[in-house]
Amino acid sequence: MEKEKVKTTETDLENTKLYDMVYPKKKNTWAPLVVLICIICLVMGSCGTFIALRYILPKEKANTIINKSEKEVTVTDTGIADAVEKLYDAVVVVEVLQNDQLIGSGTGFVYKTDDKKAYILTNNHVVSAAAKVKVKVMFTNNKEIEATVEGADEYSDLAVLSVGVDDIISVAEIGSTESMRLGDTVFTVGAPLDTSYYWTVTRGVLSGKDRKVEVSLSNNNSSDYVMKVLQTDASINSGNSGGPLANSNGQVIGITNMKLVSSGVEGIGFAIPIEDAVKYADTIIGGGEVKRPLLGVSMQNLTERLDLYKRGITLNTELTNGVVVIEVQKGSPAENAKLKRGDIIIGIDDEEIKNVATLRYALYTYNVGDTITLKVEREGKTQSIKVKLTAASEE
Repeated sequence: MEKEKVKTTETDLENTKLYDMVYPKKKNTWAPLVVLICIICLVMGSCGTFIALRYILPKEKANTIINKSEKEVTVTDTGIADAVEKLYDAVVVVEVLQNDQLIGSGTGFVYKTDDKKAYILTNNHVVSAAAKVKVKVMFTNNKEIEATVEGADEYSDLAVLSVGVDDIISVAEIGSTESMRLGDTVFTVGAPLDTSYYWTVTRGVLSGKDRKVEVSLSNNNSSDYVMKVLQTDASINSGNSGGPLANSNGQVIGITNMKLVSSGVEGIGFAIPIEDAVKYADTIIGGGEVKRPLLGVSMQNLTERLDLYKRGITLNTELTNGVVVIEVQKGSPAENAKLKRGDIIIGIDDEEIKNVATLRYALYTYNVGDTITLKVEREGKTQSIKVKLTAASEE
């Protein structure tokens, strides 16, 4: 017998809905509670980690973490104002006057004193006409007085002025170039351009040490001498000559004396190392004269073949550099060593001689009384000649 199929009627559906309304199904109330418990655990875990770092970990480790953060956000550059103030009042403006008319100016600084005088260093080329003119110095308080030229040296481009010891405001502290490193901060104080810019401060870095720069001591286009100088990118302009180049402690390490000006060149300035400047200045103040050794020849660069030919000197040589002896002075070390007209000097001891400028530089590294060995080409053959050097006054 077949089972009867159960049919669902509309009445049954209505009865089912009514049942659900009277006896509704219970929802799951545990899910929100579980989420809340998880959140509380996370918060407590974070607090526990902080407490462990702050109080449970060793104190040294906690401090290390905090200090590292402080260093990352507190590094600042406060400038060099203190160093500038230390040097500022020792710097003077040097004025050269003729018939009470200003014909030139530069910079200088007070570098030492004695019981009566204060001594000011500047460049020789700033006061080179001082025999016929008047030299005045102006201090930062605008006090202006006449200065005495104690002496000067052309090859080192240094001059020493003096004023009364009671007239100055401050004395510069002298530093050293030996401990300076490339990239160290340096600055200048000077009087570039005109009176509107007196005591201008410029800042840069030490760009090079022991640079050898050829300079002309006259108005011709040839180099007369080689100077060993410091190089900086601190701005150096006309009027800065003779002023101080100082380190970040306000100590003078050099005397600014020239600026390389050429198309495409920017930020290359030079200064005489303070050790060289003080050595020559102290000699001048002591009443002495800067004595350099004498060779006793007139000379010309080998490269100037046309001028040599006009002088009656024809050379048969493959050399491209050197110095040709034009004339040998009587009684000089060169004559005593039997140097001859037409000899080509190509070396002094181990130093290669390329031109007149490098010969003077190499020669002036020796003292009066020293014996040097000249490397000379004569009539196509190279030979060595020993020369004992004397001073110019000993001729």
